[in-house]
Amino acid sequence: MIRIEALTHVYPGRRRQPSRVAVSDLTLSVPDGTFTILSGPNGSGKSTLFRILCGLSVPSRGRVLIGGHDLLRDPAAARALMGVVFQNPAVDKHLSVTENLSIHGALYGLSGAALRARMDEALAWTDLDGRLSDRVDTLSGGLARQVELAKCLLTRPRLLLLDEPTTGLDPASRRAFLDALGRLRRALGMTVLMTSHIFSEAETVDRVAIMADGQLLAHDTPQALRARLTGDVVVIETDRPDALAARLRGDLGAGVIRHGDDLRVDEVPGGDAVAFLERVLADYRPEVRGITVKQPTLEDVFIHVTAEARAAGRGGVSEIPRGPTSAEEQQESAA
Repeated sequence: MIRIEALTHVYPGRRRQPSRVAVSDLTLSVPDGTFTILSGPNGSGKSTLFRILCGLSVPSRGRVLIGGHDLLRDPAAARALMGVVFQNPAVDKHLSVTENLSIHGALYGLSGAALRARMDEALAWTDLDGRLSDRVDTLSGGLARQVELAKCLLTRPRLLLLDEPTTGLDPASRRAFLDALGRLRRALGMTVLMTSHIFSEAETVDRVAIMADGQLLAHDTPQALRARLTGDVVVIETDRPDALAARLRGDLGAGVIRHGDDLRVDEVPGGDAVAFLERVLADYRPEVRGITVKQPTLEDVFIHVTAEARAAGRGGVSEIPRGPTSAEEQQESAA
């Protein structure tokens, strides 16, 4: 459904800011009918890529095919296959649910019985029954997100693009939204590409793509990605991360990744995590605030592959900031 070939996008320099490569020679395929999550640290290029796929930005080089249509040469045909849910709400909060859907349908030439049938179809999976006449600003965050998705489904898209759609939702609403999305994808045979920073959301999807510094670092099934880390992961909490990291590298030969104020060792020397834990506590106990041994998760894989990429570009310094947020991604989109 999506084929990206050697895509590059460069933001031109300004008076006090040099030009910046946001996406670099990226090639990626998303097969028809699959669910892919795109993740990466701040400034990784996700937002730029999302804008290009939506047709809101023109890349500097490369090609994007949507359902076989060239997005640059035949944008109308490519966009006709898409539905898009942006991170920021794209419904009018002062209008009712029905009014929002009716206006969106009218923009696509739907009216009368055809529009009513499409609305019934788009709303069938939701919890909005009895709230169709209510203004959107009276709905909970989860229900408002359901309106967004129902609006996109009016046009029966073959491809659904979602930019962090669960941002701001409580855990129950997030799970309900994702469950509904999964059911709809299977029932309608849609292809879904979604950006997310919540790694638990990626555990059940078909494939996960990880970006950093504008490049694609990994693209595989969740199971295959987790298999990259063959042993346990040791997480060390400390008030002196730089000093302790240097000692662990020098004394124990451990490959250490700094993640915020935590230190992570996902390739334990000798392969025995418990023995390594005991050695750390015996030799460095005053510097350790807490220590955990756990099975690797997708978040651990994300930290591992992005830290490896940054280490390669920074003379071997493996460090990645904690918890990617959307703020820098929004700045990236505005660049």
